[in-house]
This record gives sequence, structure tokens and C-alpha cells, in this order.
Amino acid sequence: KGFSSTFTGERRPKGDRIFEALGATDELSSAIGLAGEFSSEKGHTFVDQLHKVQCMLQDVGSNLATPLSSAREAHRKRTSFSEKPILELEQWIDSYSEQLPPLRTFILPSGGRSSAVLHFSRAVCRRAERCVVPLVQAGEADPNVAKYLNRLSDYLFVLARYAAMKEGKEEKIYIKPEP
Repeated sequence: KGFSSTFTGERRPKGDRIFEALGATDELSSAIGLAGEFSSEKGHTFVDQLHKVQCMLQDVGSNLATPLSSAREAHRKRTSFSEKPILELEQWIDSYSEQLPPLRTFILPSGGRSSAVLHFSRAVCRRAERCVVPLVQAGEADPNVAKYLNRLSDYLFVLARYAAMKEGKEEKIYIKPEP
């Protein structure tokens, strides 16, 4: 009948922004899964990190499916989202960034299959973040969830560049068309 239940048992329309955010997060996990498969074929060592991210996205979904306005303390405790995974992403970003040449121009999603699908995952992540921010602003989701998605998109960008470098693939740069 066009309704679904949150973790708290509350019935909301399927078009509710909570379900939009859950769907975008699920799509993000799927895109990262695809990136992991392509990256695994190339022997990249960061594939385990991508799997860990997918597991964290399950926790993101749990938090989103538990609107704070209807959550009891037991719900909140079970689905809380800490700052620890955000700090881990920042460490990963720093580690890969140190190995990359400085970025001097805009790059286009490119650099081989692993890199391109990591760029695609980054774009999906940005959409998921845009779905989550209004929930955080409305007090329905933990602010750390939005912070995690923000840092995750940066991680995916850096990882896409790293994958291209490791595979010896060229990143295509933006060239302004002549008028």
C-alpha cells in the first residue's frame, strides 16, 4: 500500500526521505562492491578496505532506519554511529594521498576500469550524502553518518587516483572546449 516500516516499527510512506537515504546508501554499497570486484581482478590491496566500508554502510543504514524522533533508548544504543570509522577513513586518505602526485587540474572519471568505477562510487556517495544531510538537520539521524559519507567520497576519489597510478593508467584531464 506504499508504506514501509522503520527499525522502530513506525510506518512511513515509501517515498519518505528516510527510505530515499536508505536506497541511496544501498546503491552506494552495490557500486563499491562492483569497484571491489574490478579492483580484485587487478590485485589491489585495498579491496579489504572496500569490504570494510560496505560493512560500515550496513551500520549507516541501521542508523538511518532508526529515526531519532521515534527511537527508544535501546534502539539508539543498538544503532549508534561513532566517530571511529571517520577517523579510519581519514588515515586511509592520508596514506594514499602521500603516494600520489599533486593534483594540478580537474580530472575526469577515467584511469581504467577500477578507477572509473571508484569515481562512479564517489558520485553515488555524494548523492547518498545529499539524502542524509536533511535527516541530520531534522534531528532524525546521527551527524556522524553524514560526516562518514562526506569523508568516504573523498576516500573514493583518492583511491580512484591511486588505482589508476598503480595500474599505470592515464587519468584524463578536463580541457575547456574552444568557444
